[in-house]
Amino acid sequence: MGRAIIVASWVANALFALTAIPFALGLDDIEEVAIATALVLFGLSLIVWVWAFAVAFSRSAQGEDLAVASLFLTVGGAPKEVRWQLFGAFGACLVVTVATAAADPFGVLVPMLPCGLVGLWAARHGVFPPRPAPKPR
Repeated sequence: MGRAIIVASWVANALFALTAIPFALGLDDIEEVAIATALVLFGLSLIVWVWAFAVAFSRSAQGEDLAVASLFLTVGGAPKEVRWQLFGAFGACLVVTVATAAADPFGVLVPMLPCGLVGLWAARHGVFPPRPAPKPR
């Protein structure tokens, strides 16, 4: 369930690492590729974030009790393996970002993608309780 989102997160990390790390180590020939990769991944993150919020809004409108914290922190009660994969990919991206930020400052935008994919997984596959009925005045 939601395996494609998890795979996308790790593939994006691999692509980022394959361009950012060699550039940070002095391979100046791939500067344009590293910058373009970082910007494309950031652009994709914007789409993912809008998608995640749209799905969450739809589920909330249908009566489920969703909050931003439940999307991005608890991942909608996701199984432990899913949380490990999603947060592991996010953590790996942060490590690459910190290690390469001095050489590729555009890379600091990339962690928005795995973070957005956490929210997208939760919005699409998470389990949320029904919204409580309003109390009478």
